[in-house]
Amino acid sequence: MEYNLADLFESIADSVPGREALVYVDHPGTGQERRLTYEQLDRAANRLAHHLAGSGVAAGDHVGLHLYNGVEYVQTLLACLKIRAVPVNVNYRYVEDELAYLYRDADLTALVFDGEFTARVAAALPRTDKLRHLLRVGTAPEGAPEPGRTPVPFDEAVAAGSPARDFAPRSGDDLFIIYTGGTTGLPKGVMWRAEDLFFSGLGGGAPTGEPVQRPGELAERAAAGGEGLVFFPTPPLMHGTSTLTLFIGLNYGQKVVIHRKFVPEEVLRTIERERVTAVSLVGDAMLRPLADALAGPLKGTDCSSLLAVSSSGAVLSKTVREQFAALVPHALLINNFGSSESGFNGTATADSGPGKGFRITVNDGMAVVDPATHEPVPPGEVGRMALRGHVPLGYYNDPAKSAETFFTARGARWVLLGDMATVDEDGVVTVLGRGSQCINTGGEKVYPEEVEEALKAHPDIYDALVAGIPDPKWGSRVAAVVELRADAEPLSGEGVTTHCRTRLAGYKVPRTVVFCDRIQRSPSGKADYRWAKETAQQAGG
Repeated sequence: MEYNLADLFESIADSVPGREALVYVDHPGTGQERRLTYEQLDRAANRLAHHLAGSGVAAGDHVGLHLYNGVEYVQTLLACLKIRAVPVNVNYRYVEDELAYLYRDADLTALVFDGEFTARVAAALPRTDKLRHLLRVGTAPEGAPEPGRTPVPFDEAVAAGSPARDFAPRSGDDLFIIYTGGTTGLPKGVMWRAEDLFFSGLGGGAPTGEPVQRPGELAERAAAGGEGLVFFPTPPLMHGTSTLTLFIGLNYGQKVVIHRKFVPEEVLRTIERERVTAVSLVGDAMLRPLADALAGPLKGTDCSSLLAVSSSGAVLSKTVREQFAALVPHALLINNFGSSESGFNGTATADSGPGKGFRITVNDGMAVVDPATHEPVPPGEVGRMALRGHVPLGYYNDPAKSAETFFTARGARWVLLGDMATVDEDGVVTVLGRGSQCINTGGEKVYPEEVEEALKAHPDIYDALVAGIPDPKWGSRVAAVVELRADAEPLSGEGVTTHCRTRLAGYKVPRTVVFCDRIQRSPSGKADYRWAKETAQQAGG
């Protein structure tokens, strides 16, 4: 056995077959749920794997997962890995043009999709060359046009598949692709070797403690450690944060809970009912609604089992952390730093905040380097963050972008991240923000994340995004798009800037403030800076 994700899952299933592996809650409020033990989940994945193989999906072929959260998503992930096919996440918010681009760019040969997306699949399919096999979960909405290739009903495919585990040997070199749209630009497929993903994004099988020294040790730990931990990835599984949390929970031999969609009240009810110990989410956009619900309609919900709430992909502001901590004081709130290109890299220190930046303690493989020379910068100088060791192979189908982002230096493979940072004499890294979002106003550099943190400290501001818009005098000026709380007192742009002046240097204070009904973010809570810039320009430019 190697450090292969399917091998490792099967070893856990053999070690703790009767232990509960997955709990799925369907449409919120319906009470519908499915529960599978490790043995049941393994056999369900085997059935689908045999169907895919029998339909011509071979080792190395790419299979798209165009799905909401559900048992089918987890089942398809595992089925692909079992036959050495490559699972590819598809953003279910994409429309026809975006889907056609991703289907082509990823060279999909098969697609598993939710019936709700039938019309979009049908529209995008004629613009693909290699996609030949379709599996549909559920039924299409009435009147939706059918794709040119007839989809196979998912349940029928699974029912006809063999539950036997009789697959060819696998390798630690097998691929896992995570498509990431980031905050700007077209989506890119990050190519991970299974072994590298295991030791980077999945913590080497040890969310706490020492990484495993051999593949078989993972199952031994799961059996010896007992059960009791309950992982709850709340964002969509189509985003790397949730998928990696899912695998960490399974690698640990523990229970994983998933919801079809994020509904704050239902999340809290599930935490109470399932005795959830660890919740993963993305930033204030997900934690603040939980805090509001817990302070309002769900007041009194038992969250005593909750040990940790971690955020990746967006920073939890001090204001929202304090709001939630007042309600659930025993839970550890963690700002993780990581990405689809680098896995998990570090956690924020207690002194992060406006004027101080996002300060993190990083692992041994992290450095701050000159992006041109790839050499480490001296303490205090600004560079880009880079990670060595267990890093991806590159971007699928994009050699130019791969050459910009991945490099070899000092005898190791490195990935150059998009985040600008400094490092101090003690090795603590201060993340300034995404270089692509940095606003140059009159020669001064402003990173949106710091301004957003200051904005969200205002008691009447629910959410905010910051972008640079053209300015005839300064080149660019800082603009803020602000969403007020539903019960907010009337607030003017001047009131916003006055608030910011107590927390930020004058050149960082927004010169344009635009109020909106709702901040646009991805389903996982990531910022949509293109939308923010367009909104600010149209309303205040």
